[in-house]
Amino acid sequence: MLVLALDLTSREKALEIVEKTRDFVDAVKVNYPIVLSCGIEIVKELSEIKRVIADFKIADIPYTSSLIAEIAFKNGANAVISHGFVGRDVLEEIMKVAENYDGKVYVVTELTNEGAREFMGQFARKIAEIAKEVGCHGLIAPATKPERVREVREVAKNLEILSPGIGAQKGKLEEIAKYVDGIIVGRSIYNADNPKEAARKIKEEFEKAKLTS
Repeated sequence: MLVLALDLTSREKALEIVEKTRDFVDAVKVNYPIVLSCGIEIVKELSEIKRVIADFKIADIPYTSSLIAEIAFKNGANAVISHGFVGRDVLEEIMKVAENYDGKVYVVTELTNEGAREFMGQFARKIAEIAKEVGCHGLIAPATKPERVREVREVAKNLEILSPGIGAQKGKLEEIAKYVDGIIVGRSIYNADNPKEAARKIKEEFEKAKLTS
């Protein structure tokens, strides 16, 4: 999978980029910048073009987390992303909501930034274990830390792993391709002079890296 991280604040540009790249991206990931700028309706609009992963990094008590998930799915999201450090009870509540919509839940094991090693990195393996036990559909593991991707794959077994950090954050495809099911790429696509060609090239490079790794 190639997931387009649509970290934009303009509705018009977002829709334009998704239309241009739709032949090469498998899903679109939206985060707070675009939803806070354009309203939750943007999820529904984008979902009419490509599958949408609502990257709200849900991290609250079980009840509040379930409300966030409900809003995302009700507005057309195919999947949501939750933080894993919030614990088993939160993930269980989000999963209950997802099941009502035939949706997916991805769990963050660690962020791509270096500072995430201070706390999250110590518990990435445990987070992956809990997500698998709860029945979540996939994990988010950072391409900027290939050693962590390998570690998470050991635990994940057959769970999907999506990996952000390729491109602007300097993660290397050849180091993580064989461990992941998909990559999440944003700026290298939507800031390119030709977003469609950039998406095509990245998708091709990922497929090649999978075959040769």
